[in-house]
Amino acid sequence: MTSSECEKNDKKTKVLNWLKAPIRADVLNIAWPVLVELLLGSLFGMIDMMMLGRISDKPLAAASVAAVGMTNQPLFIGISLVQALNVGGTAMVARYFGSNQKDKIETTLKHVMLLSLFMLAIPLSILGIIFTDSILNFMGAEADALQAGRVYFKVVMIGFMFQSLNMSMSAALRGIGETKTPMKINLKANGLNVIGNALLIYGLIGFPKLGVTGAGISTTLSNIVASVMLFRYVIKGKSVVKLNLRNRFKFDKDIIFNLIKIGLPASLEQLVLRTGVLLFVKIVAGLGTVVYASHQIALNILGLSFQPGQAFGISASSLVGRSLGAHELSKAEAYAKETRKIGSMISTFMAIIFFFFGPQLVGLYSNDPAIIENASLALKIIALVQPFQSSQFILAGGLRGAGDTFWPLVGTFTGVLLVRVGLAYVFVKVLGYGLAGAWMAVFVDQFVRWLFVYARFKTGHWKYTKLR
Repeated sequence: MTSSECEKNDKKTKVLNWLKAPIRADVLNIAWPVLVELLLGSLFGMIDMMMLGRISDKPLAAASVAAVGMTNQPLFIGISLVQALNVGGTAMVARYFGSNQKDKIETTLKHVMLLSLFMLAIPLSILGIIFTDSILNFMGAEADALQAGRVYFKVVMIGFMFQSLNMSMSAALRGIGETKTPMKINLKANGLNVIGNALLIYGLIGFPKLGVTGAGISTTLSNIVASVMLFRYVIKGKSVVKLNLRNRFKFDKDIIFNLIKIGLPASLEQLVLRTGVLLFVKIVAGLGTVVYASHQIALNILGLSFQPGQAFGISASSLVGRSLGAHELSKAEAYAKETRKIGSMISTFMAIIFFFFGPQLVGLYSNDPAIIENASLALKIIALVQPFQSSQFILAGGLRGAGDTFWPLVGTFTGVLLVRVGLAYVFVKVLGYGLAGAWMAVFVDQFVRWLFVYARFKTGHWKYTKLR
């Protein structure tokens, strides 16, 4: 064997040993399916946006991209509230799984599904459908974006009801570390969404040419498919997370208490986050449809960079919750630190891509020179955000897995509602820095949020959060 071959074998052995370290292996086993699911989900979303941006009529294309961005922001408020409730579900399922109280998992899932559907998804969908024009006008939609987005918004609000069920079942499965099943189901649904978009946006092979409305119909149908597939899976009873519809449901005051204790601060955090982002978007929308389309493309690409932080944050939530349920406090901290380390490595790599290859990425969405210039500048600032964003996501995930959701709320309130919105107003409206000023405000916001979450994690108090 030559020296070069020996060197290759040594490197291979080192990589395998690094991957097989027990803590790291557990983290990667849970995180990689979530990361693949989220990355490909974002990629599918990027393809959807590219399809709209490539509509032959340039003004219509810009209006369609802007319309999706403006309708997504209020929709994301509803999604975030459901996610916040699911934070409590994931933390509780993880705790019960770690302490071997598996009989409580089914009851927890039923509570989360019913509460998210009847307290959030259905009421918010009805309000969204009734007040579509008022919501889009508040978002600052100009006449072209309003015309393009009106029907789209109504259609996706119907899909939101099914999406909430999908999210609740996925959250419970992730709580026990079962991340491959949600990945497979959601990837199939997203694949169908991309095909449906191509058919309905452009009117291929005899389908009607519906533009942005076609994208909304395809998205809603994919949400229905995903929720049906997940429902069938948990009913079959092949997982620890299962539903037996013959078992009579009754509200459990301890589960409600835990969901309120964990979910209320998480819900307030998401409400603050989405309100702040909505106000932020409203400031940017005042720069005009073309600049807003640039902003929306930058946000779409930014969504890709969220995924490592979210995936490893979900891994941290599951592993921290299970460890605390089994009373292994030092192991819970080790899991949180390892998830942060790996997630940060991935986000740094993505930052390099965004910084140096921004114009090429934006060029996939649009060939409009003004959009490419504006969005590429935003991506350079996004690259600088990455280290703080990833660390903040992952450590906050660990805190949520422990049921400690108050300090992420404080960090988000300060960073998003006060810092981001306040600075964006000053940089954009007062100093006239345009889109670059808006993204400078995002950078400061992420740094402030990271400071709050990191400081809380270092105290170690989160390891002693009690649940009933």
